[in-house]
Amino acid sequence: MTAQTGGRSLESNPMQTQTSPFVLRGISSMATKAILADLTQAYQDQTGVQVQIESLGGVDAAKRVQAGEALDVVLLASDAIERLMASGHLLANSRCDWVRSPVAIAVRAGAAHPDVTTEAALKAAVLASSSLGFSTGPSGTYLNQLLARWGIAEQVQPRMVVPPPGTPVGTLVARGEVALGFQQLSELIALPGIEVLGTLPQEVAYITTFSGAIAQVIGHDATRVKAVQAFLSFLASGDVLDVKRRQGMDWN
Repeated sequence: MTAQTGGRSLESNPMQTQTSPFVLRGISSMATKAILADLTQAYQDQTGVQVQIESLGGVDAAKRVQAGEALDVVLLASDAIERLMASGHLLANSRCDWVRSPVAIAVRAGAAHPDVTTEAALKAAVLASSSLGFSTGPSGTYLNQLLARWGIAEQVQPRMVVPPPGTPVGTLVARGEVALGFQQLSELIALPGIEVLGTLPQEVAYITTFSGAIAQVIGHDATRVKAVQAFLSFLASGDVLDVKRRQGMDWN
């Protein structure tokens, strides 16, 4: 199977890694925690290679990569991957885009459902909401830019609630601490105590691309590099598209 990566392809042959004597260690943001749990298990079942991924807030994950932690693979939003590659913490040209995730909107279970089907309706719902929750990741950055574009950033700022890194916005929604929450659909779809209204309307839709790359610290180890390439090819393959869709993600 082949994964397209920033100008080149990664060829993989899972059979080549079946007798791998080591465990691949990686780090990811919370947005892909659930899907990676499914995919790493499927990869182990197919190849015999264990992949252990720790998921945490994207900002903290990037800091650990920058600190030179002993990792094999890094799985974050594509812009974070590019920054880490530019700073020399990831191997050049090893980026592999593997999944896309839309931003969605949620309210507490049983709460009224505001109209969020158009840009105008969404803006009105934001203005009317008693509290708003954004993440500290790519979706939060985009939504703050959207508020600025609408000219209402200062007006709604007192009602903004930002959860600590690694804490889903949906958790605050379920507790009643946030009336209208925004985050990756993959982070909202399975949380109890909330109801997902849908993704952002088409006029302002935002899709985050998540990518993987090889940690610079293993660049001298050709065997480990090859094993990570095989794993990234698996993540990007069409064979796992159904798994991605079940988790609220999609890669075309």
